[in-house]
Amino acid sequence: MPESRKRRLDPRAPLVIDTRELSRRAGSLRHARLSVPAPPALGTEFLGVPVGAPVELDLRLESVMEGILVSGTARAPLTGECSRCLGALRATVDVELQQLFVYPELHSDASLTESDDIGELDDDRLDLEPAVRDAVVLALPLSPHCREDCPGLCPICGELRADLPADHAHDASDNRWAALAALRHNGTGLTRPEKIGRADPARTEDQES
Repeated sequence: MPESRKRRLDPRAPLVIDTRELSRRAGSLRHARLSVPAPPALGTEFLGVPVGAPVELDLRLESVMEGILVSGTARAPLTGECSRCLGALRATVDVELQQLFVYPELHSDASLTESDDIGELDDDRLDLEPAVRDAVVLALPLSPHCREDCPGLCPICGELRADLPADHAHDASDNRWAALAALRHNGTGLTRPEKIGRADPARTEDQES
């Protein structure tokens, strides 16, 4: 049995939901509205839900032949930074959820449990954290912007371009050409070096005389 199936769910975990009040009779329904603290790492590098922030869940739990189908929505606050100007970002994410959690006696059915969209019930409890995490992360932009036309930072001085004058500029000359520029400024020219080889006879006679 895979190690993940041996792990028991912690009933104190914020996104572990007890379904014992829901009958196993197919078609039985239960609605739940919950506010739970956000778990760690619920987001991306630039944007995410702060740990402990309220995650508002509006859920529909339905008994089906294979287990319990959970559907609904999750809403949570977001904080982060603009990927262009590194300014603070605050927003809200709303995502839809849907996942089937199969009964324990069906855990050995590979056709059910090998799907990423199917979870497993453990002692009539289900862990909604993976489903919430996947939905939130997929809904977030990889490079969030504080606004669509954010100009970002000046690559030379690092100042906010939005705060700089329109004619802001820097001398972007390449330091590798500084020596050549100094020679040109001093009026020094470059001459072609003497060719190395046999001596010119005429030049040699002039030198001897």
